[in-house]
Amino acid sequence: MILLLLASKIWHMKRSKLTLASAIWAIALILFAISSCKKSDSNATTNNNNNSGGTAKVSMHLTDDASVYDAVWVNIQSVEVTMEGSSAVTLTPIRPGMYNIMNFRNGLDTLLLRADLPAGKIGQIRLILGDGNYVVVNGTSHPLNTPSAQESGLKLNLNQTFVAGGAYDIWIDFDASKSIVATGSGKYNLKPVIRAYSATTDGRIKGYVLPANANTVVYVTDGVNTYSAVPDNSGYYMFVGLPAGTYTVTLDATNATYQDFIKTNVVVSYGVTVDLGTIVLAP
Repeated sequence: MILLLLASKIWHMKRSKLTLASAIWAIALILFAISSCKKSDSNATTNNNNNSGGTAKVSMHLTDDASVYDAVWVNIQSVEVTMEGSSAVTLTPIRPGMYNIMNFRNGLDTLLLRADLPAGKIGQIRLILGDGNYVVVNGTSHPLNTPSAQESGLKLNLNQTFVAGGAYDIWIDFDASKSIVATGSGKYNLKPVIRAYSATTDGRIKGYVLPANANTVVYVTDGVNTYSAVPDNSGYYMFVGLPAGTYTVTLDATNATYQDFIKTNVVVSYGVTVDLGTIVLAP
């Protein structure tokens, strides 16, 4: 609008045959107005970038290390997330309630929740459980006593920083075999052992072990941490969320008719799946 008014003024100045000096003065005003408009547009763009919301979209998935139980039902009511330097944020699952974590073995998972979290580095995750947790052993259900007041929390070593406007996936790995403690007389305690990893800290090992009647349990260890997997009916197994490093893989045949198999120096890198192929245990 300013430009139009100034242009009109010059037009009238020409019609009135004003002095050359007056015309130059008017043109200078137009150039000044154009410069001011550019600066104003630039400031508006900067302000829009600075007000991007400061959040990242995060999806959390529930998964499980394999164990020998028929089923492990846990009542997940909420998840607390604390970003470094911030107070805890309580998030509600898409479907609060009972989850059989045995359904999420060998690389399977389920979407637990989606949320917008503050940009920054993740500090702590706490899984808040309700009542009614139980384990099924050889077809019989047993209540899971939870001495830790139905909640579990642990610091995460994800080395994951959320950037504003980014989208991220995190897996909460509920280790059933370590989380359930048999106390005798058919009683079981639930002391949740949970770890978490992201897509940028996810190393994987997979393969098949045969025959099925060898009843094999697969272990991988880096000398510090040991993880286990129970193959499905086809012999398939997968480890997910492994820290980068060098591992020893042991195929432990619980059927004494078959020999164990050990493979050393298996190198795991983030974002890479190591395929060990099909291994047939010797009798």
